[in-house]
Amino acid sequence: MNLSKVQAVISKRFDVLNAYGMGFNDFVILYLLQQAPAGKMRRIDLADKIGITASGITRLLLPMEKVGWVSRESNERDARVSYVVLSPAGRQLFEDSKTTADDLALEIVPRGKSKNCKALTELLSGMGGNII
Repeated sequence: MNLSKVQAVISKRFDVLNAYGMGFNDFVILYLLQQAPAGKMRRIDLADKIGITASGITRLLLPMEKVGWVSRESNERDARVSYVVLSPAGRQLFEDSKTTADDLALEIVPRGKSKNCKALTELLSGMGGNII
């Protein structure tokens, strides 16, 4: 129950990203794509990283595609595989919002707590929270 509450509180705190026209999930997707080689990932891999279903990632990506933050790319060899590609506009939006997100993260977890953060990160990763 505490994990659920903390997740809700953190998501709400990240509502500050609405000033950039995006929500927390949008930011996570942009983060993952900018970390990915060539700025692209298979849709199913992106869904797995976030911990949602294939249809869930499609629902999240549709509005992002409409505004031009991401695009679709087909696989030449396998028509069943499609990629999500970070657009230049999406990359710029991520860069613009990253400082705000970093500042907010420092408010949530102060610098002096880094030892505790490492232990918490290891615990969450062991529970399946291996987004990074």
